[in-house]
Amino acid sequence: MTDTVSEIRDAKAAALRMAVLDGGVKRAAIEAMAAAVEANRGAILEANAEDVRDAEGKVQAEILSRLRLNDSKISDMVSSLRDVAALPDPVGETMSATELDEGLVLYQIRCPIGLIGVIFESRPDVVPQIMSLCLKSGNSVAFKGGSEAGRSNRVLFGILRDAAVSAGVPGEAFVLMETREAISDILKLDGYIDLLIPRGSYSFVRYIQENTRIPVLGHSAGVCHVYVDAEADMEKAFRVALDSKIQYPAACNAAEKLLVHSAAARYFLPRMADLFAANGVEMRVDGRCRPHLLGFDAKDASEEDWYAEYDSRIIAIRMVDSADEAIGFINSHGSHHTDCIVTENAETQRRFARMVDSADVFINASTRFADGYRFGKGAEVGISTGKIHARGPMGMEGLTIYKYVLVGGGQTVGEYSGPDAKKYKHRHVDSKYRL
Repeated sequence: MTDTVSEIRDAKAAALRMAVLDGGVKRAAIEAMAAAVEANRGAILEANAEDVRDAEGKVQAEILSRLRLNDSKISDMVSSLRDVAALPDPVGETMSATELDEGLVLYQIRCPIGLIGVIFESRPDVVPQIMSLCLKSGNSVAFKGGSEAGRSNRVLFGILRDAAVSAGVPGEAFVLMETREAISDILKLDGYIDLLIPRGSYSFVRYIQENTRIPVLGHSAGVCHVYVDAEADMEKAFRVALDSKIQYPAACNAAEKLLVHSAAARYFLPRMADLFAANGVEMRVDGRCRPHLLGFDAKDASEEDWYAEYDSRIIAIRMVDSADEAIGFINSHGSHHTDCIVTENAETQRRFARMVDSADVFINASTRFADGYRFGKGAEVGISTGKIHARGPMGMEGLTIYKYVLVGGGQTVGEYSGPDAKKYKHRHVDSKYRL
């Protein structure tokens, strides 16, 4: 048995202990993790600086951006950990209760999934985010990070695990795999790993989805749109479109496409182009936009541009003649991640929100708000564009499932069968029952 399989087997066994871990222990452990990250800023930044030096010139700019840590990102890690610590413990919560009959009550109880496998590229801040959420939700977790972040991941993982263990959490519940063969090993471990969460590029996520029998939860691309309607407040439109593109261009929730209603184009486009140009954003535009962009260094958009995820300061701009045309374009060309409308028309807002088939639909707000921390989830497991189990930015709810607990007094099914059968009540009841 390889070391990887042995560690995964032990983590799976530890998941049973994690599922019944006291809520106070979990909170104390995550608070200890936050304090440990704060106390070890220097060691984390030193390890990360070595990773960045080795990666410079060898990886794409967006990967380097995700890899690089600084004091601000360390502070965000600490804040995120403390936010997760303060969240209510979801394990054992009653989601619903149904009285089948007098003295026979069925409870739907929230419980952990088990052992979560996380495979990710370049972003060391994934480690504290997901470790804290897995701990709080009672799951074990196995990490496999990219080699470009090896030192950063190793230091963070060790600091966090040691802090959790010091508070009474089983250390076997946390695994960090570092060998080149670990990914192929993980993908075969459907007998141990209950859910895989990949974090990385489109091709990376697709590879994971296509090469394992383990359920995979994630998104494969972040092709996000901002649509500026004919009835948009132009000042809002300028702010929302600019922030959606430049606040962090490498993020999966950054806008890659800008759709503009033809009635707004004459005023909006040249002023928006000024803002993009001042912020180093390359514009790729359709033929209908070009007359409004004379004098600007805008490129002709290709058909591929309407589907592309750039992860950089590039945006494709297209003119449409109605909100319905924008909705149709988003649904057929986007990745069902995050899409935004800027308009003051309440009916158009509602129609856009109802008809756009995306995990996140925003009205008059930057696409960059699509984030578990900003949604109040403490941290983020990932963003799912699927429609099964969880959708959108996922916090602990994405790491829990449920079980049914039936509490009776000796009833038998025979009593409810035949000509003289007792009748079921099937009555919803309010309950604070907790396992």
